[in-house]
Amino acid sequence: MTFQESETVELKAIVVEDIKKEIIAFANCEGGKLYIGVQDDGTVSGLNDPDGASLQVSNMVRDAIKPDLTMFLHFETLTVEGKKIVAVDIQQGTERPYYIAKKGLRPEGVYVRQGYSSVPATNTAIRHMIKETDGDHFEEMRSLEQNLTFEKVGKEFAGRNIKFGQAQMKTLGIMTQDGVYTNLGLLLSDQCVHTIKAAVFEGRNQNQFKDRKEFTGSLFQQMDDVYDFIDFRNQIHSSFDKLRRIDRRDYPEVAVREALLNLLVHREYSFRASTFISIYTDRIEFTSIGGLVSGVTLKDVTMGISVCRNVKLANVFYRLELIEAYGTGILKIMDAYEGTGMMPQIETSDNAFKLILPNLNAKTEQKEPENTDSKDSREEEKVIALAKERGFVTRKEVEMLLGIGQTTCGRLLKQMLGNGLIIQEGKGKNTHYCLPK
Repeated sequence: MTFQESETVELKAIVVEDIKKEIIAFANCEGGKLYIGVQDDGTVSGLNDPDGASLQVSNMVRDAIKPDLTMFLHFETLTVEGKKIVAVDIQQGTERPYYIAKKGLRPEGVYVRQGYSSVPATNTAIRHMIKETDGDHFEEMRSLEQNLTFEKVGKEFAGRNIKFGQAQMKTLGIMTQDGVYTNLGLLLSDQCVHTIKAAVFEGRNQNQFKDRKEFTGSLFQQMDDVYDFIDFRNQIHSSFDKLRRIDRRDYPEVAVREALLNLLVHREYSFRASTFISIYTDRIEFTSIGGLVSGVTLKDVTMGISVCRNVKLANVFYRLELIEAYGTGILKIMDAYEGTGMMPQIETSDNAFKLILPNLNAKTEQKEPENTDSKDSREEEKVIALAKERGFVTRKEVEMLLGIGQTTCGRLLKQMLGNGLIIQEGKGKNTHYCLPK
């Protein structure tokens, strides 16, 4: 029998610590065979205690490699040239990547076979193996970072008298049943790598910064810090109705709260780019990474239909009574502006979702009179295009589309009805507008 190292064969004269790397590399790739008692050049040196060598390797695999790999190893004692050697058959594992427990899911802990050698895997290769094994759901995949702490989220749970230990972490999906932290755990941990960037601008464009800040830490830490950042700038303005003083904040607090929670719960965390909050004199823009979930339209969102991208993350926020079980956030935001003459707007693209809250106290800039007929014509064209795309539109959808108030919207729809551009169907809350057939 001739022995020669290859992509699927490794030779070792005795049991050494590096054997762990060879076994991990074979299990992470196409499998292979490890012969103990054979020199690198193929010379059979043999073992005095082959059973002891097999036990030593078995214990090493069980104690030092994660996940459990023992079921994918088969040991056999062979007699070659009158000498005893051990053949270890390693199959490709089903829970890749396998790694040295003390090193974790990092290149120094994960090995792959490259030519005749076992080498550290790249971060890209590690992510690829995780995706193949765990599926395409980001929050359920194993985190590359395993040295995590949960001081902030622990306080959140304690503040609501909810237990937060390993059992609860496994139930919530923060860690696997084997005790490995998931990406959900990474998001909630104090070491979360995703951030929120906020900026305050002078005026209605980005020509001049007033302030900027990046928020880090657990999503719960970011939530509190960002809310305080906005709340500090959410000024109260007073007006008088005869002798009665009326105080009104720039932005309804419930709208700010729901917009921030929407930013945290529904963003696409598989992208490492930061989310953005931009504060202008007349509006706040909340821009999150990740467009609408596949199959969901903007019309669905405005109707209160919610398909959650991060189900397990949303469940944690629900457990802590920060959000409700159903997608009521957008509707709450719209209701907060009811009767103000202003309406929030939503803009979407394939990779982004932007929610714009208008400043209730922003003074309207004086502009040159606009050609009313031309403006109405452009607005009518937008309404017709939206109705053609979706089959029908509602008053609230037109208000959001054009960024106009209830009174102005009513005038526009009445004008379009009179000109035969649209027809009205339904009554009361079910009223909607279609194109003539």
